[in-house]
Amino acid sequence: MTRLIDVSNLTLQFDTDEGRITAVDDVSFTLEAGEVMGLVGESGSGKSVTAKALMKLNASNAHYGPDTKITLHLESGPVDIMSLKTSKDLQVVRGGAISMIFQEPMASFAPAITIGDQMVEQLLIHTDMNAKRAREVSIEMLDRVGISDAATRFRQYAFELSGGMRQRAMIAMALSTSPKLLIADEPTTALDVTIQAQVIDLMKDLVSDFGMGIIFITHDLGVIAQTADKVAVMYLGRLVEQGQVRDVIRNPGHPYTKGLIDALPQLDDLDQPLTPIPGDIPSPLERPPGCVFNTRCSANLGAICSSEIPVFHPVSDGHQVACHLYREGNAK
Repeated sequence: MTRLIDVSNLTLQFDTDEGRITAVDDVSFTLEAGEVMGLVGESGSGKSVTAKALMKLNASNAHYGPDTKITLHLESGPVDIMSLKTSKDLQVVRGGAISMIFQEPMASFAPAITIGDQMVEQLLIHTDMNAKRAREVSIEMLDRVGISDAATRFRQYAFELSGGMRQRAMIAMALSTSPKLLIADEPTTALDVTIQAQVIDLMKDLVSDFGMGIIFITHDLGVIAQTADKVAVMYLGRLVEQGQVRDVIRNPGHPYTKGLIDALPQLDDLDQPLTPIPGDIPSPLERPPGCVFNTRCSANLGAICSSEIPVFHPVSDGHQVACHLYREGNAK
């Protein structure tokens, strides 16, 4: 497979009224073309902030670490995203080579502008199409994502579409520029289960038809099991486990990953009580020292967990866990 994007030592902090907080801490991963990576974690884990960093979409109070490096590999050569400064420079990634499906499409579409006008506008900005061709491509893409009577929907406003249609329209808009990388930020969270299944099937088709890479952000490991090739588990701004999705779900190594899986409802045993992870994710202003999960971890080893940041240890081929349980002398 062809390497699509490399993220190395991504650290991101924000200036707030309470001081500078760390939202993402030393995150590294790679994605190949045609590969789907699930980015999993509770709300507040830093998933969306990480994804927005790939397009430098975070707010102006964001500060990237000096060692942060993000490289997008295109046919024309590698693009050092961190070196892009102006809005014009960033057009190569913002809506060009990288597109993003946001969690709530109603907040992403301008309410006073038709769906079609917004789709045409982005094509005029990011491609050399004329207005007529941009309109044709937009309608074709609306039809491609399963929206019936696409020409009529093209002329409608976002509030005239159902939730499932808005999500599909958002996907069509994101795909119309033929991106190399699609970032899907919890695209199924607000949808009922039947529409969720349709969106998941659609995304599988998109990988097959377009050969793009997808970063699928969610807190639902059940959805990831159906969509992703590999998964990265995130907690309080740090990656704690990475690997092929079947390896991680069948043999979770980190106590946090195990907690997420144990919290899933068991349809084959309806009498089994749900098992939530105890406690709450801490505020970024109160990041625990050492392992960020140590305040909620049932396998806490004591002083080492509360003082030393764990490094990644291999569990199997391509499967690694950042946990002190796997260091020499504590091997699982």
